[in-house]
Amino acid sequence: MIIIGERINGTFTNVRQAIAEKDKKVIQELARQQTDAGAAYLDVNIGTAAADQEGAVQWLVETIQETCATPLCLDSQKPAVIKAGLKVINAANGVILNSTPLNKKSDEEILFKYIAMAQEAGAKAGIIALTMDKNGVPNDVDTRVAIAAEIVSKAAEKGFDTQRLFIDPIVLPVKVPNAQVQPGSILTAMDQIRYLSDPPPHITIGLSNLSQGATERSPINRVFLTMAISHGLDSAILDVLDENLMNELATAEMLMNKQIYSDSFLRVYKTANR
Repeated sequence: MIIIGERINGTFTNVRQAIAEKDKKVIQELARQQTDAGAAYLDVNIGTAAADQEGAVQWLVETIQETCATPLCLDSQKPAVIKAGLKVINAANGVILNSTPLNKKSDEEILFKYIAMAQEAGAKAGIIALTMDKNGVPNDVDTRVAIAAEIVSKAAEKGFDTQRLFIDPIVLPVKVPNAQVQPGSILTAMDQIRYLSDPPPHITIGLSNLSQGATERSPINRVFLTMAISHGLDSAILDVLDENLMNELATAEMLMNKQIYSDSFLRVYKTANR
């Protein structure tokens, strides 16, 4: 499982305040904690925490890189913000560009822009592409899969290795009216997405989006994560500091024969991912 730590995100109050006050200590502690907990990448998302998003992402990247070499996942649907982050990032460590839709009404070529930036960043750069287009997030399985297929096709057209491509079928908050059918639809879509190419693209999700606004967030996240792993999920942006969640992840991977069983498999999993 490629684990992307979610906590360096401007939607969190402490991160928003740290960005506003240029408080390196908060950001660097989150970078260290998530790395120690097993994050393979650290998501870097300004959100609405700064008016100057390009300057803010550069400050975050430089601040994180002062304290650890963990690869970063630059998270913005604005190519200019991604480009700004790439100017100061150590791409030799690896980087993921998150996230691009297939297209937008304001930018038909946005997917190609992300692919081009990843190619320029080097062989260790990947992209996360969303199963959405200029019409928004689809509600049905067939449209999700069709968009994913077009993303894979366009990546191949540009010579972009599908092993560097992550498809995000987009989980919606289960609390939103009429959204409770979506988790099942997403699992069905995953079953099909993993057969779109050989080798297949990675499948990832922003896990915490599923429980946004809900009271019992942790069990919702934990149960869906284990279900999704059985349907081909091999990456997720999640709270790596949630020990129960990480234990569920390790157990699911062991039961799916992706990790070798031993009586200390939880400890072994944590050690292997540090």
